[in-house]
Parts: sequence; structure tokens; C-alpha cells
Amino acid sequence: MLTGILTVTLAVPDLVAMERAYVDTLGFTVEARGVVSRPLARAWQAVAVEGREWVLLRPAGGSDVFLRIIHQPSAAGYRAMRSWGWNANEILIQDPLATRSRLENSAFKVIGEPRGLSLNPEVIAMQAIGPAGELVYLTRIPPGRSLFNLGTAQAAIDRTFIVVLGGPDMSSMRNFYARQLGMPVTEAAHSTISVLAREWGLESERQFPLSIVRFPEDFLVEIDEYPAEAGPRPVLPGELPPGIAMVTFTVTDLGRITGLEHPGPTRHAEAPYLGRRASVLRGMAGEWIELVESVQR
Repeated sequence: MLTGILTVTLAVPDLVAMERAYVDTLGFTVEARGVVSRPLARAWQAVAVEGREWVLLRPAGGSDVFLRIIHQPSAAGYRAMRSWGWNANEILIQDPLATRSRLENSAFKVIGEPRGLSLNPEVIAMQAIGPAGELVYLTRIPPGRSLFNLGTAQAAIDRTFIVVLGGPDMSSMRNFYARQLGMPVTEAAHSTISVLAREWGLESERQFPLSIVRFPEDFLVEIDEYPAEAGPRPVLPGELPPGIAMVTFTVTDLGRITGLEHPGPTRHAEAPYLGRRASVLRGMAGEWIELVESVQR
């Protein structure tokens, strides 16, 4: 039922610094600005964010896959990969070494140097922590070399193509995307996730259960089962989750989705909705999922 990733939303304490980092270092451009409207805050069931400033960024390749940054006070105890929910935003790049150089002396801290994937050495990935503590993967896929028809970068640093979900129980997370959202989901397999192992003080080759939610093309969701010590993300009353707060997906028809948090779809004039119907639900790891219809009905 999901057809693509439309927007990755970040809730951050310093909107100006965040915008500067993604524009100056990663080449994003400002698509729109505004404040969170009352109807949107209510649709999210996050009434405290009403009136908060936001900026919508478009990647340099021109794709309609946006990064939305919303101002929000810090939540004590948040740290990427330590709690359940959306934990990483993976972006296509053209040249890993050039990208590594761009991040030098920037607001991004490299925590994983560029290296080929074990299953596909021609795909080279690196990892960094952004200015709000968000985890960013930066990955090169040579043309025609993707196992899941994910495409390749159209600019030096291009669009989101994978979002990574971490949670406590692989079975329930897989079933949610397969049954409630009607998506093809791979069987869980054990895979090395070095950045996650290091975050938890485990050996670098430690393996974790991993599954893939497949899209027709261009995108996927990676599901990681986190160590038992991880727990729910700290969220202040009426606020969005800190860090990667929410992922917005396009769907063909909201009427086919069950379990929506809002009693009915709502319309919002501002970008990225542009008058299309939208609604929100929560996943099994507490992740916030926003759904927007592909065309205006």
C-alpha cells in the first residue's frame, strides 16, 4: 500500500543550525518555510508543536523526497540507536571519499568510515551523526548495482532512499508492515550492523536480526531488532519524538489503511501536502508514520 517516502521529519532544538548544516554541507535547498498550524498539530496529536517554526528542504538532485525540520526543545535521554523508533536516514551519494571530505570540520561527526557492504562490496556506505544527534547513512550505489531497484544518486548528495527502524520484537514489526500496511517484507536474517554494535559496546561483528520492507522501486524500510536494553523513546507531552520524529509515506488510497490514529483523514494546504489527504498511525516500535495520498482526491 505504501508507494514511496515523501518526507523525513526531524524535531530539533536549533532550527537555524540544522538548516545551515544540511544546506551548506549536504547541498539541500529550502523548498518552503512556515509554522505548524493548529489543524496539523492536532492531526499529529502533538498539540505543543502548534506555532513552531519549520523548514522543508529539497535534495540537490531535485527529487520530491523532502527533509522537514521542526523546532522543538531537547528531550533528556535521547540518543540515536538507544531507543525504539526511527533511528537512521539513509541518503544516496555519488562519491564516498568526496563526501567524507565535505564532512570534515562540519557539524556532522563521522562514526563509520566509507566501506563496501559485505553482501555487495560495490555499494559503499558511511555513517555520521548530525547536529541534532540524528544518525545519517550516506551510501553510493553504482548504476544497475542495487539488489532492490533503489536507483542511484543524481547529485553529489541526493535523496533519502532508506529509513531505518529499530525496535524490540522483529516478529511484531514485520507483521505490522506486512499485514496492516500490505507491504512485502523479507524474512528476518542476522546481519552485522557495526554502528549499532559500537553504540552498545558490543563486538563490531555482532549480528542483529534484520528485515527489509520492499517498495516497487527507489525505497525501502530496514527493520532492526535492537538489544534488549533498548526501550521506548522519551517523548515530552504534546511533542514529537526527538531526532527522526516521523516518516511520511505516500499511499494510493487512505481508505485501505486500518488503525489510523486520527478519526479521519485531514487536508493541509502547506507543502509537502499541497491539499492532499493525510493521516497518522503508530507502528509496533512506537514509530510515528504519516501517510499522504499520492494524488488529491
